Order: sequence, then C-alpha cells, then structure tokens
Amino acid sequence: MYKKYFGTDGIRGRVNQTKINGEMFFKFGLASGTYFKNLKKKKQTAIIAKDTRLSGYSLEPALVSGLASAGMHVYTLGPLPTNGLAMLTKKMKANMGIMITASHNPYYDNGLKLFGPDGLKLSDKIEKKIEKLIDSKITRNLSKPRILGRVKRLENANDSYINILKENFPKSFNLKGIKIAIDCANGAGYKSGPKLLKSLGAKIYTVGTSPNGLNINHKCGSTYPNKIKYLVKRHKVNLGISLDGDADRIILCDEKGNIIDGDHIIAMLASRWKRKKILKGGVIGTLMSNYGLQNYFRQEKIRFIRAKVGDKHVKEQMKKNRFNLGGEQSGHIILGKFATTGDGLLVALEILFSMRKGKKASELFNIFKSTPQVLENVVVKDKSIINSTKCKKAIKVAKRLIKNRGRLLVRKSGTESKIRIMVESDNKKTLHQCVNLVKRAVL
Repeated sequence: MYKKYFGTDGIRGRVNQTKINGEMFFKFGLASGTYFKNLKKKKQTAIIAKDTRLSGYSLEPALVSGLASAGMHVYTLGPLPTNGLAMLTKKMKANMGIMITASHNPYYDNGLKLFGPDGLKLSDKIEKKIEKLIDSKITRNLSKPRILGRVKRLENANDSYINILKENFPKSFNLKGIKIAIDCANGAGYKSGPKLLKSLGAKIYTVGTSPNGLNINHKCGSTYPNKIKYLVKRHKVNLGISLDGDADRIILCDEKGNIIDGDHIIAMLASRWKRKKILKGGVIGTLMSNYGLQNYFRQEKIRFIRAKVGDKHVKEQMKKNRFNLGGEQSGHIILGKFATTGDGLLVALEILFSMRKGKKASELFNIFKSTPQVLENVVVKDKSIINSTKCKKAIKVAKRLIKNRGRLLVRKSGTESKIRIMVESDNKKTLHQCVNLVKRAVL
C-alpha cells in the first residue's frame, strides 16, 4: 500500500524539511485528532511523549496545537520510552498516543509514531485515512472556540511506566548482587532505565544519560555497541544493556564482551519459553532475520514466520497467527505476553529474570551460529531505482550465485533515502560479490 507520509514505522525525516516541521505537525495533530474524535468515544484524550531531540521543543507545541484545535484534550509526558507511551495510552484509556521520535536516527531527524487506544501502532489502513485528512481542506476540522481541547503536563509518567514493568514480575524479583552496564543513547530511556534497575537493587554503570538535544544516538546506543562493550569490560559486569533513542530496541553484551543482537535474544527467549510451556504458536521474525536463526528454529521444531520489516508488521503477524513472541535483528523485540510494541527495558528485565539463579549471559545466548551477513545501505536520489531493469538483472544474477546456500534481500528503506542490500552466505567471496553487483546497479 502506497502511503504519502507514513513509512515503515510512523513518520520520519529531516527537521524543517518537507514532512517534519511545525506546519506539518499541526496538520498531523489536527488530522489524527479528527480521525479519533470521529470514533465518538466519550473521552476525547490524546497523550504525547518524546525523546530528547532539540527539535522536540518546536515540534511538540505544533502537534499539541493541532490536537487541541481538533477538540482533543492533551496530556504531555516529556521524555519517555515508546512502549511507556503505548502502555500509558491503554492504561489512561486515551483515544490515541503519539511519540515524537526518530528512533535510532541522528539528532537532525525527527518524526512521529502513532498508537491507538489499545496501545497498538496504527494499521496501514488507518494511516491512509489520516493521510487523506491531512491533504483535505484542513480548516473544516477546526473545533469551535468553546469546545477546544485543554492541555496538561504530567510529571510522573516515567514512574508510572516503571511500576507497570515491575508488575509483570514476582514481587520477590530483585537484582541484588547483579552488576549491570546500561547505555541509554542519550535518549528517551535516560531516566527510566537507570531508575528501574536501581529500584530492583542492581549495581549499575551508566553511559548515554546526559542528553543535550544534539547527542542522541551519537556514538552510543544500540547502533554503536562498542560503547557498552567497553563499559562491560571496564567494570566486569554481569550484563550490558544498550538502548536506542526511543528505547524500543535493545542490544546486549555478555560478561565476556560478546555483542548479542536481536536474533540471538529472540532465539534464547523462544527456547526458554518453549521449555516453560509459555511460547504460543511460534516466533515472528522479519525479512532481515538471520538465515542461521531460521535454521535453528527448524531444528528446534519452533514455527518461524517472516514479516515485513518494522515491529508494527511483526505485531500484526503475531496477532494474526496468535503468537506471543516476535522481533527484529535490530533489537525490536515484542513480548506479546506483556506488551504491544518493542521495549528494550522490558526485554532486559525478562533476560535478567532468567539469570536470577546465577546463569551467565554467555551461557544463555550461545545457542546458534549466525550465517555470515553483509548489510549495505546505499544512499540514492530516487528509491524507485530498485525497479529498474538494470537493478532487477543484478538481483537475478546475485540470487543465482547464492543458490540455496543463503539469502539476498534488496529493499527500499521506509525511513531514509536509501536502498538496503542484505546478503547471507557461508561463502565470504560470494557475499561481497553479490553486494557489489547490486550496489553498482543502484548507484
């Protein structure tokens, strides 16, 4: 389904350009507020959270203005992890929740993630309806002066979120005697991450907890795991936790300094849940999930289904197939038993809960070997180059080279002007040969 504004995971782009500016955020607020108001729910409420980008200060008021102009009452929560917003949207029985974030992108980008009253990300169908409202004569949707929305700031959102997380585990669960390093990416989890772990008794070492509006994801967080690796080795901790800008992703580091990606976390959780008889149906991965993970699940007789990239699509497939576990190699992991979207801190707690009897992280995650993978993100002027005859021919030749010994995936980025080329094969020569073939075709 073609969408004008929404991409793989909400709306995202460069600040003060086409989609990400004050004028457009007013329109997004007015259009989404109008859509949910028309559902005729008694309480017309929207809640807004954000990450730590400097641009949030200019974009949030425009969004609030649009929502209030649609007649929505608005609660602003300040910096909060994305799943914290999803959980509180459901708990507060709001019509909708909006997260102002560009996730793992640099500070100069920003965007929106929209959630419905059930705490789920909006479907493509609803996003399309909101897009139509954005492009309609927007003034038609303005409320009369006496029924404009009111706006209130809530200061305890992080505490409420932490309490919800802890409610999913036994009251006796604590982290006393456990040493943890956490990298909060100078993002939305910089308050709740350390506070949560400390409240459970852990000894913690932090990095990425001093946001200045410009340093979010900068040489830190889940896209820069060397930071957490250094912290783990320096302080000899039991586990390293690395979040992204809105804390819906997690990458781990074991006590030996080995980086653990989303695929290995999912494999460990699936195996554990299967033993505990709490795994329902199987596991949802994505087109980017490692070939080695697929083979591992085949051996373990665990059903494995690939969804489109984006944790929204993972969740949709989980719901469709009635699975309770899914996620991405990048660290978006959805624990369907507890949450509706990815949550780095929730996954961290589940991992730490499994370590409570003295198990080492290196023992928990050493269960399958990843197939060698090369991922190349090629910056292009026009992403439609992927449909050219030249590109299609290169992909066909590359697939013949791989045969049945790996995978090739070429796709448009849903959030950036990039073509993503992913090749998996045990033959390293073939890996680079295939990447270069396709790369030359799109440049």
